[in-house]
Amino acid sequence: MLETFGIPSLEQIDVALAARAAAALERGAVLLFSELAFPLEAAERRIVAEGQTSGAAKNISLDPRSGKLKGVEPSENDAHLAAMMTRFGVFAEALIRAIAPHYGPGLARMRTSFRPTEIAGRAYSWRKDDRRRHVDAFPSSPTQGRRILRVFANIDQGGAARLWRVGPDFESYARNFLPKISARQYPGVPGLMALLGITKSRRSLYDQIMLELHDAAKRDLTWQETAPAEEISFAPGNIWVTFTDQTPHSVISGHNALEQTFIVDPKVLQRPENAPAAILSRLRGADCLRH
Repeated sequence: MLETFGIPSLEQIDVALAARAAAALERGAVLLFSELAFPLEAAERRIVAEGQTSGAAKNISLDPRSGKLKGVEPSENDAHLAAMMTRFGVFAEALIRAIAPHYGPGLARMRTSFRPTEIAGRAYSWRKDDRRRHVDAFPSSPTQGRRILRVFANIDQGGAARLWRVGPDFESYARNFLPKISARQYPGVPGLMALLGITKSRRSLYDQIMLELHDAAKRDLTWQETAPAEEISFAPGNIWVTFTDQTPHSVISGHNALEQTFIVDPKVLQRPENAPAAILSRLRGADCLRH
């Protein structure tokens, strides 16, 4: 599930490389750009090396529209953190537009996050434990079939790798868990949740299924231990990209990572039949995108 690209700059992404990258991405691969480091300014390197923490929150996020940070107490480092995360968002979008230029009309940049805390050894509830493999789904922000695409960078200054486990493919994942979930909605509930502000828009049946698949996988410790998986170690400086709504993944260890989330309209995909909504509709024999 890993595709490696050894290019040192975005300028070296040509038509052939972009075609290969986009095809692999839509198959559910993790794209590793092993030489495409995201450079930090001196003040940013100092903040990261000092072990910037986010207190009770495991991530610090930046809203690209307001420029405001969330998940960290106000400090003299805020301006440097916001500048670093803003630059990473711009860098990540340039990378996606280079490897998948056809995504442009359907690409939306969402929040940027900085993940300073060590994953290993922390206590989490089972639902929030990202050391358990899962596909991403947003409880309060329904995607209604739009894709979740993420760009990551290991910016640790002490040499710590970020270790992931990925796999199996989405169809195998869905075949295993679909019989174990209810996959239904009660009439009027999606509209009521949106009206009350519990969700930012109406939750489609697709969103409901993806949330239930997320939870079913994280609950099933036998599956976590026995389902096929590939371990990937991302060294400091590495950049990697994947559709996290399609690729079952977990983070075993590591700290000081940057992450940029994008939402992608399925209409711009080259192989929409590989998208989770298409696979789920095929397996269920019914359209899962209805409300």
